[in-house]
Amino acid sequence: MVETAIFGMGDQSHPETARWTCPHGRHVGQGCVPCYRAATAPDPALPLWAAVVWFTSPRPIPIKVLHDVHRHGRHFALDQPSTPLVFLLTGQARAAEGVEAVAGLVGFLLQSRGAVDDFTVTEVRATRY
Repeated sequence: MVETAIFGMGDQSHPETARWTCPHGRHVGQGCVPCYRAATAPDPALPLWAAVVWFTSPRPIPIKVLHDVHRHGRHFALDQPSTPLVFLLTGQARAAEGVEAVAGLVGFLLQSRGAVDDFTVTEVRATRY
């Protein structure tokens, strides 16, 4: 099962917004620290999700930070495609729903405010293994 959302400049419909809101009431584009923390000690009975977040940042992210994310574990990676100031964050998480896995991945960015201080999520994807 693959779930994808592309966030543009226009408003999303209410059903689409609700679909991408985690159980803590946070839209995945804003991230959710409780979803991130829940993924640090996950229930092994929950499904495994591969989450992908494309985001932009008004400033470059230092290469050291890009490499340090790999040390975080849980198969996290932060890469910069060839487009300037566009970044790709990937990771794995155990969660009941894909929205929780993605909200937790964006929550990782919130927890890493020293490294990534400002960002705008443009697209997300969650794939259940």
